[in-house]
Formats: sequence, C-alpha cells, structure tokens
Amino acid sequence: MKRFLTGALMGVCLAGTAAADPMLSDFDYPWPVERHALVSQGQAMEMAYLDVMPEETNGETVVLLHGKNFCAATWETVIRALLDEGYRVIAPDQIGFCKSSKPQGYQYGLHTLAANTHGLIEALDIEAPVIMGHSMGGMLAARYTLQYPQETGGLVLLNPIGLEDWRAKAVPNVTVDQLYQSQLKTTRDGIKAYQQSTYYVGDWKDRYDRWVDMLWSMYEGEGGKITAWHHALTADMVFNQPVVHEFPTIEVPTLLLIGEQDNTALGKGRASESVRETLGNYEALARETEAAIPGAILVSFPDLGHSPHIEAPDRFMHELIAGLEAMTD
Repeated sequence: MKRFLTGALMGVCLAGTAAADPMLSDFDYPWPVERHALVSQGQAMEMAYLDVMPEETNGETVVLLHGKNFCAATWETVIRALLDEGYRVIAPDQIGFCKSSKPQGYQYGLHTLAANTHGLIEALDIEAPVIMGHSMGGMLAARYTLQYPQETGGLVLLNPIGLEDWRAKAVPNVTVDQLYQSQLKTTRDGIKAYQQSTYYVGDWKDRYDRWVDMLWSMYEGEGGKITAWHHALTADMVFNQPVVHEFPTIEVPTLLLIGEQDNTALGKGRASESVRETLGNYEALARETEAAIPGAILVSFPDLGHSPHIEAPDRFMHELIAGLEAMTD
C-alpha cells in the first residue's frame, strides 16, 4: 500500500546556507513524481519515484537504480523502451539525491539504501522484480540482490562502479570533510568536461546538455552546499563499502551491459601515476566480473563509455530487451 507525506521534505540545510534548489524542483521529470514516506534512522523522509505502467503489461517489473551523478529522470529513454515491451517500471531517487529528502545527519550505507528501496517495492506490492542499476546504482543493485535474493527476479548491471576495490589497489582514503571541500568546487564546466571524457568517450551531443544542467542546478548557489554535503557522504560510502568481493555469492540471473571505454574509478585523482594507470579498465573488469558472478552473461560495447543507454540508446535497448526476455522466460 502506498504511503504519502503531505508536501516534500526539503531536508535540513547545513548551518549558514540559504536554500537554492537542492531538491531539483525546477527540473521536470517525464512522468508524475510520486512520494513514498519512510522513517529511517529515526527521521521521517520522502523517497521520490516514478511508477510507470505500460498500456499492455507483460506481467514483469523492472526497478531502475540511478547513479551518483544521475536521477530517476535520466532513465527516460530506457523507461520508454521498456514500456513499449510491456514492462512496468519503478525508478526511485535515492535518499540524499535529486527530488528525495536530504537529511543533514544520515549514516549512508549501501545496505540502508537497499532497505529503503525494498520498503518502496513492498509498499507497491511488487513481487520479484528485475533490479537494474547504473554506475553507483549498479553497486546498490548488487547489494540489494545479495540482501534480498529470494525477492529478486534478476539483476542487470549497466557500467556499475565498484568492479574493483580501490582501497586494495592503494588508492588513498580521505575524510568526508575533504570530500566536501572538493565537492564545493563543482562547476558546470567541470561537470560537462568529466561527462564528456568518461560518459561519452570525448564526444558531445547537444542532447547531453540536459543532464549537465540537471546536475548543476542542484549545486548552483549557496543552497547547493547541501548537495555537496550529500555527495561527499555518498562518495565515502561507495569508496569504503565494496561489493566486488561478494560477486561469487550472487544467486540470481545476471546480465552485464558494459561500455568498455569507461574509465570510472573513485579516488583516481588521489592515486599515484603508476596506480592510476591500472584503474578503471572496464574492458578487463567486465570479463573479471563475468567470471566472478555465477552464470552471468556479458554484453560489451567496445566503443561506448560510462553511459551506453544515453550514448547509443537503440543499440543498448536491443541488447537489454533481449537479455530481459531470456532472464524472465
């Protein structure tokens, strides 16, 4: 049963900050945004999400988990294609991201975000959905599957981060305060340059600007400090909570969709030059992950980067639909 709170929870801004738009209220999603009320760590919050039904259902549901620099809206092309194939689609914004609550004090954990997501799925009375995650959402999807194996119909990992343990590869750790100071230096030009080099293999199309503007709008102005704070907290979570060592215990059908030109690695800029050169090699990491997860099926895109679903949506969706059909038969 769906539960709702009256009005969106804005979260608590850091002391001394003025509200800008950390809640992404000026960015329209392609479908109506619904809100799931929850209590986590003693605090009442709201989890924004999309719940989109096809005209003719095939009886299957796919839950889409966004990455760290992404939101539920970033799945738009994927959602439309899944609807055409009869899938119901749930796409939440995780707590701390986009249109969901941003509490000042929150102990982030992949297991906690998985529990929040599981609560949403239970509230919607959905049984055994396919869990699909991109980037940070891929780490979260893997953790969800490990946490709720009997309630997961399948796992799809789209260029997930965390296919390697950066700490074990001698990438220096830093404090949340240091991560926060780094996040405060975020600029629109910096966001675009990073996305161009990592997400789109140096290429750029005008349609990518929408996603730059979406992310930058949460950082812009004094109110953006709350966004910087939560991105620092979640960066610490991702760096220090590897899932890769548990891949051999994943029990559900798994599809890997990997753009091999991706080079994402948290903390890469802190590593020595010799270590940096070994990080984020997705061509190799994809094959290592395929071997680690029992029965996993790998589909590689040799010419694509971190976001194949945005960079080459037609090619990507062809492979995703074929993989889902095999998984849910």
